[in-house]
Amino acid sequence: MSAGRPRATWAALVAISTALVCAATMAIKIDIVATRGYFNLGETMVYTVSLLFGPLVGAIAGGVGSAIADVLLAAPIYAPATLVIKGAEGFVVGFLAKRRAKLSGRAWTSMTVLAAFVSGSLLGSIGAHYYSGEAHLAIGPASASIYVPTCLWVCLGVAVSVLVVSLGLSTEPEVGWLVVAVLLGGLIMVFGYLAYESLLFGLPVALTEVPFNVGQMVVGLAVAMPLTRAVERRAPQLVGRA
Repeated sequence: MSAGRPRATWAALVAISTALVCAATMAIKIDIVATRGYFNLGETMVYTVSLLFGPLVGAIAGGVGSAIADVLLAAPIYAPATLVIKGAEGFVVGFLAKRRAKLSGRAWTSMTVLAAFVSGSLLGSIGAHYYSGEAHLAIGPASASIYVPTCLWVCLGVAVSVLVVSLGLSTEPEVGWLVVAVLLGGLIMVFGYLAYESLLFGLPVALTEVPFNVGQMVVGLAVAMPLTRAVERRAPQLVGRA
């Protein structure tokens, strides 16, 4: 908790952030039959609150909000692991975001371009291969079968790359570091669930969910980056070292 933030305000911030993570996780659910897990948009809010408010809020909101969603979505087998994995993910993203490396202008540019290429390529390739075609989509109590074209993911991948480069090279050279922070935190989520599901179902089954979790990480990045920038510009008084 920051020295300048009243305890009641900090508690309210944690509660709201936790609710946002839970709501985002429950908003869209795509079941993964092999592991009894599900693709969701929870990372969008885990990354957003971690980037905005730091490691403590990110850890609590990420872990507790996601675990509550597991219970409410009838996946309680994942709740204990989610509490730890998503909590660690939020902490690492928030910690790295608030402790940016000191680099030269050229180094920031190189990092931004590399981060843009990696994030865009991951989103485009993972989405095109694993999320294209017919899919069963659940939004709250409603569900439907939809068709997702491959070109959608390719376009989204290009859009994410362009967004990261434009932010980094035009107004915010350190945006590359924030992307790196999200990707490193996201890898904790990917490998954390791989380890947990290997214990439950064995490594071959656990590996089937890895592409879905990588896609979840990159979609979260694609949403969190512009959302974070927008909040910082429009409501700077909300942002601090929570």
